[in-house]
Amino acid sequence: MIAVDTNLLVYAHRGAAPEHRAATGAIEEAMRDPRGWGVALPCIAEFWMVVTHPSASGRASTADEARGFLDALRVEGMMTLFEPRAGMGERLINLAAQVGAQGSRIFDLQIGLCALEAGATELWSHDRRFIAPPGLRVFDPIH
Repeated sequence: MIAVDTNLLVYAHRGAAPEHRAATGAIEEAMRDPRGWGVALPCIAEFWMVVTHPSASGRASTADEARGFLDALRVEGMMTLFEPRAGMGERLINLAAQVGAQGSRIFDLQIGLCALEAGATELWSHDRRFIAPPGLRVFDPIH
């Protein structure tokens, strides 16, 4: 199964983003993949934070616009939502210590662990520094 990272969602939502076309194409490719695809719950929150932020590039999306984009992916794209399992906090802390995650990279691990535990085998992201848990392959569909 494929997990899609926040940055691809943001670029696909933002028509003026230079990566818009590539990100949209990548998400459409994930939708067609027979293995299935989904998004980790932390990515939904991060997407919302970025696109509705008052100082967002261009203009902030309204709540209805952000929700409409996500609803279209969920309904039309048959997106699976990867939700954290019980006890994830402890597993995340142990993993962060194991791989030496620093600063904001803890959010990568949170997304990756959530996706991995939901059955994802790869995560598509345009973040070249994304730190994934062992067993989750990171792939950049834009580069």
